[in-house]
Amino acid sequence: MYVFHDPILLKKLIIAFLISFLTTFLLIYPIIKLAIRFNIMDIPNKRKVNKVPIPRMGGLGIVLGATLGLLYLRPFQEHLLEIAIGAIIVVITGLLDDKFSLPPLIKLFGQLIPAVILIFAGIDIERISLPFFGIVELSVPLRFVITAIWIIGITNAINLIDGLDGLASGVSTIALASIMVMAFLDGRLFVISLCITLIGSNLGFLIHNFHPAKVYMGDTGSLFLGYSIAVISILGLFKKVTLLGFIIPVIVLALPIFDTLFAIIRRAKNGEKIMNPDKKHIHHQLLNSGFSHRETVLIMYGISIIFGILAILFSRASLGLLLLIAFLSCIMIFFMAELVGLVGRGKKPFINSFKKLFLVNKGNHPTK
Repeated sequence: MYVFHDPILLKKLIIAFLISFLTTFLLIYPIIKLAIRFNIMDIPNKRKVNKVPIPRMGGLGIVLGATLGLLYLRPFQEHLLEIAIGAIIVVITGLLDDKFSLPPLIKLFGQLIPAVILIFAGIDIERISLPFFGIVELSVPLRFVITAIWIIGITNAINLIDGLDGLASGVSTIALASIMVMAFLDGRLFVISLCITLIGSNLGFLIHNFHPAKVYMGDTGSLFLGYSIAVISILGLFKKVTLLGFIIPVIVLALPIFDTLFAIIRRAKNGEKIMNPDKKHIHHQLLNSGFSHRETVLIMYGISIIFGILAILFSRASLGLLLLIAFLSCIMIFFMAELVGLVGRGKKPFINSFKKLFLVNKGNHPTK
C-alpha cells in the first residue's frame, strides 16, 4: 500500500508506462518495414483468419518498449539477470520461429532452458494452498517440476490464444492489470514495475494490432508475454502465503489456461497430435457462431475482465465470498468448455442465449 503514498514513485511509474507505450508505438513502423524486407510474414492458410499476408515480429516492439521502461525504473530484484537471460532466450526462439517456423520440439526446448535457469536461480513455486489441505510445502524435485510446467504452460497458453487481431495483447494486458492491482495492495514494487511496463508496451502495440491488424506480434511477442506473465505470477501470486492462494493465478489466467487445456483434451480425444495447431479454439468457435471479428475479441476481453475481477476479489474475500467466486468461476469455465464442444453433446444453450444479447432486429444478424 505504501506505493500509493509515495508521489515520486507514482510519477516514475507513470513515466515508465509512457516510455514503454510510446517506444512500442513508434518502433512498430520500422519493424513492419523490416518484417516485409526480410519476408517475416504471416501467410494465410486454412487454420488462420487473415486473408492477406501480415507482417509478423511486431512483438519485438513490445520487448524493446518494456525494456526501456524497466531501464528507466531500474527496479531491484536479486535474480533480475537470470530473468533477463531467460527472456532473451525466449525472444530469440520467437524470432527464429517467426522467420523459419521451428519444429514444436525446438520451440519447447527454447522455453525449457529459461525455465531451468529460473529454477536454479531460486525462482520457483515453493508451496501451494489447496482446499482442505491448507498450505502444502513442496519437496525440491516436485517444486522444480511444477515450476517448469507452469512457466512452459503459461508461455504456450498465451502463444495459442494469439489467433485474432488484438486478442493476445488485450488478454495479456487484462491479466497483467489484475496482477498489478494485487501487487499494489501487497506493495510488491518489482511486480508492479514489470506489469506497468508490459501494459504500456502492450497498449502501444495494440493500436497497430486491433482489427484490422497492420502487424502481428508473432511468436516473438506471444512467447515473451507468456514467459513474462509466468514469471510475474510466480513472484507476485504464488509467493502469497494465503488460504487457497494457488487458485488466484489460475483464475487470473483462466481464459488462456483452459483454452490450452481444452485444446489438449480435444486433440487427444480425436486422436490428433497434441502439439499440432487447429482452428477450434474458443475464439474460433465464437467466430463460427456468427460473431464478427471485433465482437469475438471484445467478448474474450469481457471474459478475461470477469476472471480478473474474480481473482482480485478472491485474494481478499471471506470464506462465503470465496465459495460464491468459485461457483461463478466454474460457470465461466463450463461456458468455455461448451464453446469448444467438450460438454453439452453438441448443444450450446449458453452460447445461443449469450449470442442473442449481441443481435439486432435488422435481419437478426450480429452487429458489425
